[in-house]
Amino acid sequence: MANKVTADIGFEKQIWDAACVLRGNMDASEYKNVVLGLIFLKYISDRFEAKYQELVEEGDGFEEDIDEYTSEGIFFVPAGARWNEIASKAHTPEIGVVIDDAMRAIEKENHRLKDILPKNFARPELDKRRLGDVVDLFTNVQMIEQGEEKDILGRTYEYCLSMFAEQEGKRGGEFFTPSCVVRTLVEVLRPFKGRVYDPCCGSGGMFVQSARFVESHSGNINNIAIYGQDSNPTTWKMAQMNLAIRGIEPDLGSYAADTFLDDRHPTMRADYIMANPPFNLSDWGADKLKDDVRWLYGMPPAGNANFAWLQHMIYHLAPAGKIGMVLANGSLSSQSGGEGEIRKNIINADLVECIVAMPTQLFYTTQIPVSLWFLNKQKKRSGKTLFIDARKLGTMVSRKLRELTDEDIQRIATTFKAFEDGSLDDVKGFCAVVDTSTIAEQDYILTPGRYVGIEEQEDDVEPFEEKMNRLTSELAEMFKKSHELEAEIRKKLGAIGYEV
Repeated sequence: MANKVTADIGFEKQIWDAACVLRGNMDASEYKNVVLGLIFLKYISDRFEAKYQELVEEGDGFEEDIDEYTSEGIFFVPAGARWNEIASKAHTPEIGVVIDDAMRAIEKENHRLKDILPKNFARPELDKRRLGDVVDLFTNVQMIEQGEEKDILGRTYEYCLSMFAEQEGKRGGEFFTPSCVVRTLVEVLRPFKGRVYDPCCGSGGMFVQSARFVESHSGNINNIAIYGQDSNPTTWKMAQMNLAIRGIEPDLGSYAADTFLDDRHPTMRADYIMANPPFNLSDWGADKLKDDVRWLYGMPPAGNANFAWLQHMIYHLAPAGKIGMVLANGSLSSQSGGEGEIRKNIINADLVECIVAMPTQLFYTTQIPVSLWFLNKQKKRSGKTLFIDARKLGTMVSRKLRELTDEDIQRIATTFKAFEDGSLDDVKGFCAVVDTSTIAEQDYILTPGRYVGIEEQEDDVEPFEEKMNRLTSELAEMFKKSHELEAEIRKKLGAIGYEV
């Protein structure tokens, strides 16, 4: 894939900009459900319509047979809920009711979508004229697979998710992890097959990128099984929709639930765990979980859930399982609340395989500096940990937002692969392979900067005397120029009656 960052996106932005006519005075959180719901409805209608026409042409009369669709992973759209019928009523006062009824009818025919689709288009505060305009917009866009662009809706959906995350500020971070961060986790872990789990899955980005990784390496998406959970009911529904449009059937539990207090997968052991848990979460229920079996390395402090998330994931690992997760940088060195002891125990258990310090401004919602933690129950190089300082990587794509390019992500991934293979040489200021005994000497602090050192500066080979002569000569020239400018300014001011 080309070096593609958000700044390169065209079609998705056109859809976003056009759909924004609907927003009016609505909050981003409300508008999100409207736009994403319409994109989802149009997509499944397009896929249904393509199969419907195929069956009509076959002439056997099976075009209304639901099994013809579900057997190919296509959602059945009943009469009355199909897009052409919705489009024909786009500019009637009852368009909101028509869409709500269509959502209910689709849920009734497709058990997997039960209680997931948004059904609030008829509410009075939603401008029906604008809603009709957006229906017209989507009517003119084919969202099924076309040519080389295999994921046109998936990309549009993902782009809209990112834009909503940016607009919603801090709350938006609850459902969206920047794509470049997710891809870094995926490229390092390489989840080709097995159980993939995210205990705080948000809108499902980890799963989408995992599936994309498998497909891009000519693998079979059916070789991975998806497990997840999220405590926010709206976000949980978004994840179901986000995965449904990509043909991914996950087990996200039968309802939205708190991972710590209501683990929906208590016996599941995952081959890969990828997560971006809420940073420094307080009030996570520590008082109700004091003797929980998950705290193998120490009781996490009540005021910060970072090491509760980490231990929850370790508990859910298969015997050869791997973890890739995002944590606030405080977790690398904190000693408060017993965190230093927990970190020490995890390191001494030889679980920490790699720590990557990430650049700032990657997130729409927070300036908290973060690192990627990679843990492995069966490290290829026991007793050793790779540290990568990636803080200088990334490209600014807006005044406030940075993204890792594909080259940046591949540099991190290939560095990790070389470490696994035993062929990596330390690079001052970027990466270092460190023994556990050395980490112990540093009080079990995992900040990469402590181990990778400072990047070596190139010697310009100019002798000191020559350099000083050159610099003082340049400085004298600058002084001369400044005196000339000063005289010119005095002259101009004097000409209008002002003396300095």
